Amino acid sequence: MKKSTTGLLIGSALVVGLSGCASSASQQAGGKSASSDRGWYQHPLVCGLAGSVIGGSIGYATSGNSDEEENSLVGATAGAAIGGLLCADRTVKAEPQCPSYGAVPAGAAVDAEGCPLDSDGDGVPDYRDQCPGTPAGVTVDAVGCPLDSDGDGVPDYRDQCPNTPAGVEVNSLGCQDALVLKGVNFEFDSAQLTAEAERELRVVAQRLVNNPNVRVRVSGHTDSRGNAAYNKRLSQSRAESVAAFLNRSGVSADRMMTAGYGEERPVASNDTAQGRAANRRVELNELN
Repeated sequence: MKKSTTGLLIGSALVVGLSGCASSASQQAGGKSASSDRGWYQHPLVCGLAGSVIGGSIGYATSGNSDEEENSLVGATAGAAIGGLLCADRTVKAEPQCPSYGAVPAGAAVDAEGCPLDSDGDGVPDYRDQCPGTPAGVTVDAVGCPLDSDGDGVPDYRDQCPNTPAGVEVNSLGCQDALVLKGVNFEFDSAQLTAEAERELRVVAQRLVNNPNVRVRVSGHTDSRGNAAYNKRLSQSRAESVAAFLNRSGVSADRMMTAGYGEERPVASNDTAQGRAANRRVELNELN
C-alpha cells in the first residue's frame, strides 16, 4: 500500500508538470513562435524522458511484487511516447502570401497582405517596374516596359506600322512614311465608310489614343477618272469622314487636320486598274 501510494503521488506530480510543459508549448505554437524560442523543458526529448519516469512510476505503483520490472518497463515506454507527442513542435509555418515575387527587398512598398504594390497592374511590381504608369491591358516585358516588337523605339500599343524593318528611321507613329490606311474604303461615289473600314479605323484610333502627344494629318486621294474639281471635293469629304470617325473613337479633334488632294498626288499610274486602286486612298501622317 505504501509503495502504491508513493508511486501514484510521484506519478501525479510528474503528470501535472508534463501537462504544464505541453500546454505551454501548445500556446507558443498557437502564437506562431518559432521552435527555437521554446524552453529547454519543452523539447520533445525532455518531455519523453519525463513521460518515461511518469509511466514507469505508474507501472511500478500499480504492479505486484512479481511483475514490478515488466510493468515498469511497459509504463516507461508508453510514457516516453506520450510525452514526446505532447511536446511535439506544432508551430504553424505561414505560407508565403506572394510566392510569385520571390524575395522582396527591404523597403519595397507592399499592400495589406505583404505583397509588393503593382500600381499599374501590369504584373511587374513597382520596385522592379522601369516603366510605371503603363496603360491597362498593354503587354509588357520583364521590367514592366511595353513591348516594341520591331525595335523602332515606338511601343507596339502605339505603333501604327508594327513591322518596320530593322534600322529604318520612323516618325512618332512608328512609320517610315505616310501610313496608307489599307482596308479603309467607301461606298461608291460617296464618303460613307464601309463596315470593314470602320473595323480598321478602330485599331488606328486606339493607337492614336495611346499616343496622345502626336498630331496627324488625314489626307484623301482619288484616281484621275472624272472631273478634277469633283474629285478634290470627294477626297476632302472622305478625309473628313475618317477624321470624324477617329474623333468618335476617342481621338481629340484638335489633334487632327484634314486635306483633300483629289488626283494631284498619285502613287501609281492611272493607266491601269491596279494603279487607279492604289491612288484611291486615305493617308495618315504626323504633323510636325
